[in-house]
Amino acid sequence: MRHLLTLFDVEPVELEAIFTITRDLKEKYVAGLREPILPGRVLAMLFERPSLRTRVSFEAAILQLGGGSLFLGEDVGFGSRESVEDCGRVLGQYVDVIVSRTRKHQSLVDFAAQCACSVINGLSERAHPCQALADLYTIREHLGGLKKPRLAWIGDGNNVARSLAVGCAKMGFSFVAASPPGYQLDEAYLEQVRREVPGAEVAQVEDSREAVREAEVIYTDVWASMGQETEKQARAETFSAYQVNAELMQQAPERAIFMHCMPAHRGMEVTADVLDGPQSVVLEQATNRMHVQKGLLAWLLGTQG
Repeated sequence: MRHLLTLFDVEPVELEAIFTITRDLKEKYVAGLREPILPGRVLAMLFERPSLRTRVSFEAAILQLGGGSLFLGEDVGFGSRESVEDCGRVLGQYVDVIVSRTRKHQSLVDFAAQCACSVINGLSERAHPCQALADLYTIREHLGGLKKPRLAWIGDGNNVARSLAVGCAKMGFSFVAASPPGYQLDEAYLEQVRREVPGAEVAQVEDSREAVREAEVIYTDVWASMGQETEKQARAETFSAYQVNAELMQQAPERAIFMHCMPAHRGMEVTADVLDGPQSVVLEQATNRMHVQKGLLAWLLGTQG
């Protein structure tokens, strides 16, 4: 049974297969055609955390593919009223694929181990593979002519940064993160990326100017993610030198694009003129969540590719 818990779970050739399906389905969607290639298939969304893009993009994706969806919130008692493992054993019998947005990555691992259907990580504190897939596809759309685009991550070494590091490695992109001490990516994780993806170009620095100097993609995220609300003020002070603004963007090549997984806090991690400016592709990123997830669902359920 194939799961997508992190991007370590897919090989480069499989990423290309997902993106090939995505491109085909997106072109048809733009032309006004929504092929019902997954009739009768049911997607369950088991969410412990709030969501806009992940929930709506997956619901729209499965509906456009001819299937249906079920949203399961905290009322199902995941890990409380019923064990994580028993939830997996039961739910996996009812549906064809499950998207789980969970507080603890290990709970997701334990859940997937008991499921008789594919499980997709819709976000955990360790990884956000669906976001990274849409980001990589968006980069390919905008910078496909470049042999090896360089992505500069500015800010906290969080779950999105972790997923982008391995995703860039598997796509043959270069990745560098600029983060303050204490908030950098775990060096052991970067070593895992290098070990599992020979030739991977992943690095991290403290200086954001150094990171963006040769980068075609400038990417940031909120300074305090879900579950870190009590750290918001302290993080705002620590990350103040890591704001993506016009001055920082001027240090990057003219062709550079700006990305943000959203929700965004204008005036904090990014200024409004950058987020809403001509180099920003944040809306394309958000749109591509739906298209790439259609490709992922079609690939996982084996109807194409």
